Amino acid sequence: VQLVESGGGLVQPGGSLRLSCAASGFTFSSYVMRWYRQAPGKERELVAAIRSAGGSTNYADSVKGRFTISRDNAKNTVYLQMNSLKPEDTAVYYCNARLALNDYWGQGTQVTVSS
Repeated sequence: VQLVESGGGLVQPGGSLRLSCAASGFTFSSYVMRWYRQAPGKERELVAAIRSAGGSTNYADSVKGRFTISRDNAKNTVYLQMNSLKPEDTAVYYCNARLALNDYWGQGTQVTVSS
């Protein structure tokens, strides 16, 4: 099982980034996919989630209207489009796949929002 995040980097406030998470080794289309983030000295927090079927989504209040989670089950990939980025969005972003007792994590990708 692998979850490989990409797309992180340094961006100025107000800018955009698109994170990707490529999955392998499990039936991607059956899993709820989530993005979490963890800033230095803070607990890991849920950013966004997308269900396996129908694609219903939910977001943390802090990112509603700015971030969009999506998935492509044909490519086994989940995305996080991040717009209007703020310095407080700086964190390591992690991809998560969960179904029943199966709980998989990626290695994380750093997002830094700074001028």
